Amino acid sequence: MNPRDLLADLISIDSVNPDLVPGGNGEQEIAGFCTTWFQRNGFEVHRLERRPGRPSLVAVKKGTGGGKSLMLNGHIDTVGLAGYDGDPLEPEINDGRMFGRGAFDMKGGIAAMMIAAARATERPLRGDVIVACVADEEHGSSGTEEVLEHFTADAAIVTEPSHLEVTLAHKGFVWFDVEIHGRAAHGSRPELGIDAIAKAGHFLVALEQLGRDLAEGPKHHLLGTGTVHASLISGGEEASTYPATCKITLERRTVPGESPQQTEDELRTILDHLTATVPDFTATLTRGLARDPFEADPEAEIVRTLIANLGEPPVIRAEPFWTDCALLDRAGIPCLLFGVDGGGAHAATEYVDLASLDRLTEVLTATITGFCD
Repeated sequence: MNPRDLLADLISIDSVNPDLVPGGNGEQEIAGFCTTWFQRNGFEVHRLERRPGRPSLVAVKKGTGGGKSLMLNGHIDTVGLAGYDGDPLEPEINDGRMFGRGAFDMKGGIAAMMIAAARATERPLRGDVIVACVADEEHGSSGTEEVLEHFTADAAIVTEPSHLEVTLAHKGFVWFDVEIHGRAAHGSRPELGIDAIAKAGHFLVALEQLGRDLAEGPKHHLLGTGTVHASLISGGEEASTYPATCKITLERRTVPGESPQQTEDELRTILDHLTATVPDFTATLTRGLARDPFEADPEAEIVRTLIANLGEPPVIRAEPFWTDCALLDRAGIPCLLFGVDGGGAHAATEYVDLASLDRLTEVLTATITGFCD
């Protein structure tokens, strides 16, 4: 069993997330491949497909009893193929690297955890080994959400790429829509109109100040501070009309200790102040998708077990982006993130360092054995 050969097979399967790219191939084909592979290696396989055409699979090798269970989690969907430099589905090896869409994010992690699970269970362990190959992480994480409705474990490792560094925290995010209300009128009748776009300028200035205040506030020891930015803006209908509305979509990135409600309260405080101080200012705030930040307990047994199997002092890191670790943690499963080295996630050229792929497989194999047995 060779993780390099398995990775090449995985790269060659188109698994573009159709929520990102309309018409994308989705996870059906790659889930079928993984199902056959796991069954051939003695795992029982459970297919979860609440969203038709968007399957996740959970492969289980049951233990003999009395040991702890461990879940390995990784996503089998990728971002799009357009704009890739070369053939994104034809894996190529050059200078110790394998290139192809998903090589780094994150089919390298998938290959490593599949091989590690098979190697570690060649002889029976006391605890169950659970391998979750999930759909839709690149968009809405519906795959891991569905898996956690049916499966749990005593601990988990997410094999997102981390450059072989131990990732114990990452940021969350909350999306908001702010709709500034004006009054439509012909441009020749200023006494009748209220310019929603001009009023929105007051909010944007206050939003910029909130960003400065956050940057100067308390810092998380790994992640720094939360951030906020305006992402989208729209308003108006034609040059000769006062705009009745102006809609601003914004993103608030959060660090551990910050909640969606706290971020909503920040924005409501700003809007209430503007309503009280700016003539004719009115606005509606709507909270959208929210994902919690994540922070692992560095003394958790799974963290200590993995670090012990590194054989060298670990580099502890945190990520500014969100991962499925937060969902596992919220479900009461202690976890961490540990994956391959490489680069080019979502880029025109993507690759995994093959030595790191081998090393990840070794560390995962030893960690599974040590934790479950």
